[in-house]
Amino acid sequence: MKIFNFFIKTFIISFISIIFIHVVLYTWAYFTPKINISSANNISIYDKDENIIFTGNNEKEWVSIKDINKNLINATVSVEDKNYYRHLGFDYARIIKAMFLNIKNIKIVQGASSITQQYARNLYLSMDKTWVRKLNEAWITMELEMHYTKDEILEGYLNSINYGQGVYGIENASKFYFDKNAKDLNLAEASMLAGIPNSPSNYSPLSDEYTAKKRQRVVLNSMVNNGYITKKEMEEAFNTQLTYIGKKDKYNLSTLMYYQDAVTHELENIKSIPKSLISTGGLKIYTALDISAQTNMEEAIKNNTQENLEAQISSVMMNPENGEIIALAGGTDYSKSQYNRAISSKRQVGSTMKPFLYYGALNNGFTSSTTFLSSPTTFTFDSDKTYSPKNFGERYAEKEISLASAIAFSDNIYAVKTHMFLGEDILVQTAKDVGIDEELEALPSLPLGTIEINLTDFVGAYGSLANLGYRVEPHLIRKILDKNGNVLYESKNEKSKVLNSSIVFILNELLSNTYSYDFLDYTTPTLLSISSKLKNKYAVKSGSTNTDSLTIGYNKNIVLGIWYGYDDNRDLSNKDSTVSKNVWADTIESYFTNNEASWYDLPEDVVSVLVNPISGKLATDEDKKKHIFYYLKGSEPTIDNFDDLIKDFSVNEE
Repeated sequence: MKIFNFFIKTFIISFISIIFIHVVLYTWAYFTPKINISSANNISIYDKDENIIFTGNNEKEWVSIKDINKNLINATVSVEDKNYYRHLGFDYARIIKAMFLNIKNIKIVQGASSITQQYARNLYLSMDKTWVRKLNEAWITMELEMHYTKDEILEGYLNSINYGQGVYGIENASKFYFDKNAKDLNLAEASMLAGIPNSPSNYSPLSDEYTAKKRQRVVLNSMVNNGYITKKEMEEAFNTQLTYIGKKDKYNLSTLMYYQDAVTHELENIKSIPKSLISTGGLKIYTALDISAQTNMEEAIKNNTQENLEAQISSVMMNPENGEIIALAGGTDYSKSQYNRAISSKRQVGSTMKPFLYYGALNNGFTSSTTFLSSPTTFTFDSDKTYSPKNFGERYAEKEISLASAIAFSDNIYAVKTHMFLGEDILVQTAKDVGIDEELEALPSLPLGTIEINLTDFVGAYGSLANLGYRVEPHLIRKILDKNGNVLYESKNEKSKVLNSSIVFILNELLSNTYSYDFLDYTTPTLLSISSKLKNKYAVKSGSTNTDSLTIGYNKNIVLGIWYGYDDNRDLSNKDSTVSKNVWADTIESYFTNNEASWYDLPEDVVSVLVNPISGKLATDEDKKKHIFYYLKGSEPTIDNFDDLIKDFSVNEE
């Protein structure tokens, strides 16, 4: 009996304490400054010309709850928070029920956030799930309930939530999906839209109409259960054939949201920007986005990927002078997949790793004419381990070939011989110098790109080559302002010298041979198939593994990287391997239709010599093929010194 009385007293004291705490907190919230919900979290993103391309809560699109169709309001309340008008921000009965179900199933099967809680969450820039964040969310929920009516909170919620496809707010969503104002929605349209915010990437009918219809059925059932509609009305609405417009007034690009997501990702990693800027009323984010370049990129992707809708792509275009990313795609179509491969994925880079190997070689005594025998070779390392790389298609010259032709053909035997001769640490150090932060193992296979690297980071590394040895950090955001015009952040566009400019110039010239007919021999240059598309001069390298295809190239003005493959790492077909090359060529040439393309000036300590491109020897009258190679002064071949310049570089091979 004493134990029972103890539990009763404990329960009563706990209950009274909870009530007291709630009264204190709600009273305190009542006397706090009122949040301006119509401008909170007004995140606006601008392109390079300061045209607005995205807003999370644009006041001019804010519609009064009186101008929102009643079916949409009822559908939203029914499916998201049926007791919305009967609680003060927290539905405790629902919370207890959700806790019970989640514990019973040993996983989260039901949430319990009220509309006010969700709105409080949407007012934050950060979506992290820390306890501090949750406490802040609870506090903002109380403040909203104390300062605003239920209709005002619901109005703010409907004007700010995500309806998928990069569309925020019910008015924008109504126009995007159905080309009508929110007040003109019918029950079928309203129930479809009301189902999207729970999981915008899954429930948008443009992403997966089958799943969206299942969600619509859930919404309509909840409306029946809550007395808003009859079963007959539910069936009529569910069976209504909907026509989706899926079009914005401006910038109707299926890849643009990838760029916007990348901006948000970068924003969240800028330490000087507070995680919550409710009191400031929002942010203006000015980016380097070139909408014309983004359009060209999307067209190139669509034109070259239509035959295989299962494969995916990522693409990054950067200004090497300052590191500004002017266009970015993280997939073929954002409406079908929101996973941003350009910033979140790491893939094997294949032979696109070789330029950093050959920079190290040129910096350690090699020249454009340095030769190795291209023949099947087994390398011995660590005393007893062996490695036997193969060339693509198992094609070998079976003769000495120059470094220039090894680059043009992407000869794996030559690359590994170079790597072993130099010492594996040279490539590791060069990669670190240009900003590749991955942990690289000094293995014989490293120059063949067995390491996985993020495309945006890798394009940044290539920027050091395009920028003649100056390293820049890839970024999208130029500056960030608050609602009063105060500059909160501004990119410094800093550069640091990491490579020898003259050697980089020579390397860039060598990489421009990958699509040259002068190098036709026992095999073809790796990018010869796109040579007819290229009207300007570029340094470009392709790379492939069984599962990944990359093409990265540049000139003085632009660096462009393309990855193509499958999310499930299935093997690529021969046809798949050409996609990244064609997307690269089409994208970069489209860019230079309206922009000037430029190449590099000859450094004072570099000379040019006419040579046989395959052997690297001085060209003679008997040579049918001749090509200009570049050398540091004093290292160029002459009649007298050529045998010394191509002396036998021995490596540990069998």
